[in-house]
Amino acid sequence: MKEIPVALQMYTLRNEAEKDYIGTLQKVADLGYEGVELAGYGGLSVKELKDLLGKLNLRAVSSHISLSDLRSNVDQVIEDQLELGSTYIVCPYLPPEERTEEDYFRLIDDLNTIGAKCFEAGITLCYHHHDFELRTLSNGKTALETILTETNPHMVKAEFDIYWLTYAGENPVEWLKRYQGRTPLVHLKDMTTDGERFFAELGSGGVDLEPILEFGMHSDVDWWIVEQDDSKIPPIDSVRKSLEYLRHNQVR
Repeated sequence: MKEIPVALQMYTLRNEAEKDYIGTLQKVADLGYEGVELAGYGGLSVKELKDLLGKLNLRAVSSHISLSDLRSNVDQVIEDQLELGSTYIVCPYLPPEERTEEDYFRLIDDLNTIGAKCFEAGITLCYHHHDFELRTLSNGKTALETILTETNPHMVKAEFDIYWLTYAGENPVEWLKRYQGRTPLVHLKDMTTDGERFFAELGSGGVDLEPILEFGMHSDVDWWIVEQDDSKIPPIDSVRKSLEYLRHNQVR
């Protein structure tokens, strides 16, 4: 049975990283994370970041790259990821002004084009969703279903977000099963059980994580990625608690 490595989405520690990017990466390594999903390079050059990650024994698993950058500068994005040794590029967010049905189909065309370029370079493009892609379009499917149906399954994958699937009333395991083969990266998050439904450290909320972790052992998931958009305790403590939960509960 395989062991799925765990990375941290650096957006979680964005405030700390803004003050001390290198020191924050050092703390992530010290906690025992095996990789990071990047959300910017902290002012470092690609080579400097590559060297730093190598010294810290952290893998550059993937990078969240804005859709505008992917549309306008994909060749340079790919070159940078190849230098970092990253094998995934993730489209992280669709701006509010681009969420009409027409915009979704423009997005699909762009993802197919960008995904093909990534594929040729040996990198995989993934699309990361939130809750708004779970709304139903006029075709009777959700926007996320439509994106995954209309994009090339070999060249465009998904980065499912457990929190946002749950927030939208969906069953994450059912989505993972339905799109087996297209979910190499999974954002693991928990949610408070009160009316606020706030982000929570793994194992401290109401999301049923055990079947997700169990399914991952028999699926195409390559990396679990811990992300907590906001935290009510110091974020470094949040990511430590979540990693401790995974160490004790991930099936091995």
